[in-house]
Order: sequence, then C-alpha cells, then structure tokens
Amino acid sequence: MRSLPHRGAHPGGAHHGHPDPLRHRRRVPLPRRAQGALTMSPFPTRKLVSWRSLSALRRAWSRRRKRVVFTNGVFDILHAGHVEFLERARNLGDALVVGINTDASARRLEKGPGRPFNRLKDRARVLGALACVDVIAPFSHDTPETLVRLLRPDILVKGADYRSHEVAGRQHAGKTVLISLKKGYSTTSLAARIRRGAP
Repeated sequence: MRSLPHRGAHPGGAHHGHPDPLRHRRRVPLPRRAQGALTMSPFPTRKLVSWRSLSALRRAWSRRRKRVVFTNGVFDILHAGHVEFLERARNLGDALVVGINTDASARRLEKGPGRPFNRLKDRARVLGALACVDVIAPFSHDTPETLVRLLRPDILVKGADYRSHEVAGRQHAGKTVLISLKKGYSTTSLAARIRRGAP
C-alpha cells in the first residue's frame, strides 16, 4: 500500500518496555446529532458518512478540542500492514477519519487488472470493523485533496514511501506525519501471490 500519514505520541507506536498506548486510549463518542445521522445512513457501515455529515462531525470535534487525524487509501484487500498503519495513525490523535477511493477512482490508479477486487461498500464494511477507524469518507477524485480541504485535519498521515511535499492536501492540514509501512505487505504483492498459487 502506497497510501495513503500530536502530541505526546511517537509515529512508531509503543516502545519496548512500555505498555501499548492503543490499549489505554479513550474512544471519542460521536455527537448525538451525528449519531442519528449515521444510524439513518444508507451506507453498509455506520462509519461510512457523507461529506455533509463529516463536516458536522468536524465542527463538533473542534468545539471539544479533539485532534483529528486523516489518512486515505483504496484498502482493497485489507491485510496486517493496513491494520498496523491505521492503528498507529489513530494513536496520533482523538479521532481517525479514513478517506476511501470510490470504485471509479480506484480504477484510475491503475493498480492492476480487475482492481479493485472489492466494491466500495464491501471495502468500507471491512474497514469499518476496525476499532481504530472512527469515520470513513468516500472520495471520487484522483487524490483526496478536496476532502482534506473540507476536513482540515490536525494531522495528515501517509506512508513513508511518500515525501512530505508529495502528500496531497498537506497545505490544508495542521501537520503531516509519514509512517513507515510494514515490510512485506501490499495488496498488489498479495494479489500476485494468489494468482500464482504461492503460499
């Protein structure tokens, strides 16, 4: 995955000899108005929201001085590398918003034949099952810059295979953090292994 990066937390997560901070973090409850909006959502997971709902959530979080983290990706075949990346991103703030490419947007990335393997609603359903993900927002553009401009996150997270100046929407975020990716994990390589029948 080339996807798509607070105080008091190291991007690398917990250090040896210290308790895992993910075990002790507090969940950020959604404002009551937003809870109702998500309950009535036609999307396959209540975490997948419209941009209008996301804007309302952002205002509520700002009033409560919550630090918002944003990252994005296709998340076609969710693997351990994705999970570790998202957990570390979530640990940088109080709420993690994940931008997810629509099917048309994912196809334009030319990640390989037949991609994405899973449709948006299925990718969002799996992604939404992760406790570290608070909100999911779909975007149809080639980059999430417009979505980042709407959200104006405190922390914009990308993989360390990017350089800071390459990160779309960085000018609309408080800061950009690059997180190293778990070696040996990528949807592209996993798909190739499946096609070859390799273990």
